Amino acid sequence: MTLAPPDLILARFGEIALKKGNRGFFEKALRHNLRQAATEIAPTRVTTLGGRVAIIPEGRVEEVAERVKDVFGLVSLSPAWSCPSRPQDIVALAREVLADALAARASGLPTTVRIKTSRADKTFPMNSVEMDKHVAEHILPGPEEVQVKLRGAQLEVGIDIRSEASYIFVTRVPGPGGLPVSYVSFHSPPYIGDSSRKKIVDLVRILARYQPTSQLHVVPFTRIQETIRERAPAAYRTVLYRRFMQRIATAIARRERAGALITGESLGQVASQTLENMTCIEEAAGLPVLRPLLTYDKGEAIDLARRIGTFDTSIIPEPDCCTVFMPPRPVIRGRLELCLRAEQELGVEELEAAALAETEQQSVEAAAL
Repeated sequence: MTLAPPDLILARFGEIALKKGNRGFFEKALRHNLRQAATEIAPTRVTTLGGRVAIIPEGRVEEVAERVKDVFGLVSLSPAWSCPSRPQDIVALAREVLADALAARASGLPTTVRIKTSRADKTFPMNSVEMDKHVAEHILPGPEEVQVKLRGAQLEVGIDIRSEASYIFVTRVPGPGGLPVSYVSFHSPPYIGDSSRKKIVDLVRILARYQPTSQLHVVPFTRIQETIRERAPAAYRTVLYRRFMQRIATAIARRERAGALITGESLGQVASQTLENMTCIEEAAGLPVLRPLLTYDKGEAIDLARRIGTFDTSIIPEPDCCTVFMPPRPVIRGRLELCLRAEQELGVEELEAAALAETEQQSVEAAAL
């Protein structure tokens, strides 16, 4: 008998579960992002199952699983089959699922197999270990086909027992982990053209695979840079640019209810990324600044960009706003007191308010595969 396609996808999340009072907020964001990603393929319901998320498409379950595996917040996911939470029904379904998985391998050699039960329903008549043994006794074929192996098995039959139903699966697809984000970019026309802005949108469209319908905030930066050029020491221009970026990004983050800023800074890669300059820049932020690439060298950053699909777009030769009015000798070890003194001549609050008032917000859908 041919095994029917999976009914749903069981998804597991990690850091979200540690957020205590904010857990509901993060779970809601995760369900929203999963629903958006899945609906590109089939109408889909997304519900929470006590430490798991159930993604239930109206069809094309395996295609939906391939799409949603990139959504931030997921640790792993498994296309699964469901049955009533009775030992005889679980055994019958597990036998079919295992037989189908073994047939797909067709290696001619014995396959190592493990049965692993998770029992969320504590009223179920057997505990997890007892159920592992019970299922193994009833579904495993002879040693010419399979060998039991408790660690590092080639095939693991997962059983998730819950009060409403039980779920059987044999694959566990890794997810990216992490948490939802928004994007902020700075644009300086006429010094920087529309092609540079298009490049940013294209990068966000690629990254939107990990967070569907991402929000991109494009901040006009020309007036700020012209004012810094006219009134501030040349060596401090880039550091002062980035201090403005921190202030403006903080204001946007608070409006979007985000709790931190995330930058792509890597220690020592460019003049503005020395410890002294990063200290000067971060002082202007009103939120924690997270730097996931801080200790990456150039090769490691390139490898990551290739893996997530942004490399080919990121190397398109387009200038960014930080290259506008670039000083010939930028400061390497900036001093905070000199930054603050320079900003007294700039009219910081007025410039920041004007930039925020003219910031454009754009929803960016994921790029097609």
